[in-house]
Amino acid sequence: QVQLLESGGGSVQSGGSLRLSCAASGYDASKYCLGWIRQAPGKEREGVAGIDSDGLTSYVDSVKGRFTISLDTAKNIVYLQMDSLKPEDTAMYYCAADNDYCMYTVAWRGWAFGYLGQGTQVTVSS
Repeated sequence: QVQLLESGGGSVQSGGSLRLSCAASGYDASKYCLGWIRQAPGKEREGVAGIDSDGLTSYVDSVKGRFTISLDTAKNIVYLQMDSLKPEDTAMYYCAADNDYCMYTVAWRGWAFGYLGQGTQVTVSS
């Protein structure tokens, strides 16, 4: 059973940084896409970043150059380093996992991960 436990959310001023962490377990270690999804109040859920078992990364255009996703394979922790944060980054951030490569999860299925965590809130004030 896939389990995802997020931490690291909080409040920060515009231009600041936060790092989210997600302890992941139960996924297929031979083929996976791990990532982050976010949802702001009144808005649809949006894919943010993904990293797969081939080490390939994917980002939504709005965070490219500001967010970095990484994976510690020894600890099974996926990180999202968020720099130059903007008020529009305010959202609930969910760790996500899928038993497929990100090329399929992100590009073909539109960030349709099979598993989501409980979420951690990120608030950016102007």
